[in-house]
Amino acid sequence: MPADRLENVLQRIQNAADAAGRPVPALLAVSKTRPAGDVAALAAAGQRAFGENYVQEAAAKRQALGEHHPGLEWHLIGHLQSNKAALAAEVFDWVQSVDRPGVAAALARHRAAARGPLNVLLQVNVEGEPGKSGCRPEDLPALAALVAAEPALALRGLMSIPVPHAEPEQRRPAFRRVRELFEDLAGRHPRVDTLSMGMSDDFAIAIAEGATLVRIGTALFGPRPE
Repeated sequence: MPADRLENVLQRIQNAADAAGRPVPALLAVSKTRPAGDVAALAAAGQRAFGENYVQEAAAKRQALGEHHPGLEWHLIGHLQSNKAALAAEVFDWVQSVDRPGVAAALARHRAAARGPLNVLLQVNVEGEPGKSGCRPEDLPALAALVAAEPALALRGLMSIPVPHAEPEQRRPAFRRVRELFEDLAGRHPRVDTLSMGMSDDFAIAIAEGATLVRIGTALFGPRPE
């Protein structure tokens, strides 16, 4: 049952935070590819924030759920193409995958003032993994400055996805490096407060290394259909 899964995950997050002596992070339910009914069931159990990979899929879900669940918070966690920026700026409350100046500028250009600033996380590829989205660590200061200068955007922090080593413990150095980058960013930009890292199989390690938001899908929704 959705309520039972949510309760279990929240307890596991609490336990991990207590064990590490860290604050309890926020939970983002990764609902990509899940039908709107599954999102509605988890929302009815009390979950408010949902993460999506695809702009049009999220737009359809937001429209389907808006009447009965108007207070949900929608995050884009997938790669964003510049030609989808206009719709993304309308649909999402957060975009966690900003990794280049062109995307940041496009989001700022299309964000309606009535919606308020769009919350932005910069995606960083700390291990230089080929084919993976995310800017290089050395490019973060310039990209952060660009986002912070846009009135339509609110720079809130960093997001990262480590190399998916078979042994989750091997991901710890990447999480630690992202936290160091996050702390440096927060020192330069006082509104920065969100470090998004950790998923269903490694969130305890991410929490120990300083995550303030974890992205969990399978543990909440169950395995995806084959």
